[in-house]
Amino acid sequence: MQYWLMKSEPDVFGIDDLQKVGIEPWDGVRNYQARNMLRDQMQIGDQVFFYHSNCDVPGIVGIAKIATQGYPDDTAFNPEAKYFDPKSDPQNPRWYRVDVQFVRKLTRTISLYEMREHAALQDMPLVRKGCRLSIMPVSATEWQTILDLE
Repeated sequence: MQYWLMKSEPDVFGIDDLQKVGIEPWDGVRNYQARNMLRDQMQIGDQVFFYHSNCDVPGIVGIAKIATQGYPDDTAFNPEAKYFDPKSDPQNPRWYRVDVQFVRKLTRTISLYEMREHAALQDMPLVRKGCRLSIMPVSATEWQTILDLE
């Protein structure tokens, strides 16, 4: 099993939204490195930290799991869709997504500020300056350290 962190803005789609729907396609990723993780690395059952970004207190707010293997993100093919990409072709898809399933909300938000204070998390891409990816791997040690903070 692998561990991941996936960012979402709570006013667009937050942990409460995922809890309501249960399973949701994680679409709209338009970064090649993140696309490769969705397409090639994520496996059914992998665990995910759900991270709220672009908010007053950015941080990890819940846990989800990967419910499907990566598959083409068809929002790229729809001219009416927010994430339309005219260069993406259904015969040779450029963008991928997975379905994410709600597991639980954390008992409290583990803030980015708090994570930056822990030596065991200093190699985590999230805490490094300049990391803008919406999806990133989390090591087993980092996963456990964050759960211990809860």
